Amino acid sequence: MTRHGKNCTAGAVYTYHEKRKDTAASGYGTQSVRLGKDAIKDFDCCCLSLQTCRDPVVTPDGYLYEKQAILEYILHQKTEIAKKMKAYEKQKQTQKSDSRLESKSEERGIAERFKTRENSIVSKPINPFTSGQAKESDSQSVAGTSASTSKAESSAPAAGTSSSQALPSFWIPSLTPEAKPTILKKPSKTVVCPMSGRPLKMNELTNVHFTPLDPSLGRVALLARQERYLCAVTKDTLGNSVPCSVLKPSGAVVTQECVERLIRKDMTDPITGDKLTEKDIIPLQRGGTGFAGSGVGLKAKEARPVMMV
Repeated sequence: MTRHGKNCTAGAVYTYHEKRKDTAASGYGTQSVRLGKDAIKDFDCCCLSLQTCRDPVVTPDGYLYEKQAILEYILHQKTEIAKKMKAYEKQKQTQKSDSRLESKSEERGIAERFKTRENSIVSKPINPFTSGQAKESDSQSVAGTSASTSKAESSAPAAGTSSSQALPSFWIPSLTPEAKPTILKKPSKTVVCPMSGRPLKMNELTNVHFTPLDPSLGRVALLARQERYLCAVTKDTLGNSVPCSVLKPSGAVVTQECVERLIRKDMTDPITGDKLTEKDIIPLQRGGTGFAGSGVGLKAKEARPVMMV
């Protein structure tokens, strides 16, 4: 027995703490790990490339993108939509041609049935002196046909039972299941935002202008620093922990505290002097990567085989 109580191995019961310790050491079970700073996207990085933006633009929902990346994405989506629309139109044309062929075959069948019915009609004149003999011959022929049909009906159940008892040959091509072509649905022509899933247009993108901490620094030296940008009004340092907003007329980035305390009083852009509306103040989305959503208390879970006791 060891001196410390937590390392005691002489107990008859496998405690929860011992199981948790062995689970962490062996790698079995579900491991919960708090995501660190490296797993969260910076507020000034593109949501597509996850790199610091050179020419940033923001959507009406507050997602920041590199201008080149989002324009390439929109053009790619339009190309894909055009391809899907072309395939859908081709399928539509083939369906129309198939329906025309089916309608023509139905018309041909109707015409053939009409011809057979018309050919069975008697068009010869009836002789009144031989009408009795004709009636007798017709009655005999009707009796013969009824007898033949009764024999056929009596023999039909036997054939039906024999066919039902016999198993079908599944290897015959006519009995095997067919792989029918997939029916395409009409694609939507609207391009959606890759993050929010809402419709996105090029003219809705707003250019963003960050205020650098030191204008004399170059781009490489600025990106090497942890604190790079300031609020355009209050000169507070911006970061992931600081809620920010973008003013649409000027594209300036200010803190949410500045918006609530200063800008909302007169609803005027402090950079350009233009009047603002609620749509002109775009809250900037912060945090989140391709693997985790934005928010507080992000956790990653990995399910592993549970160690049986």
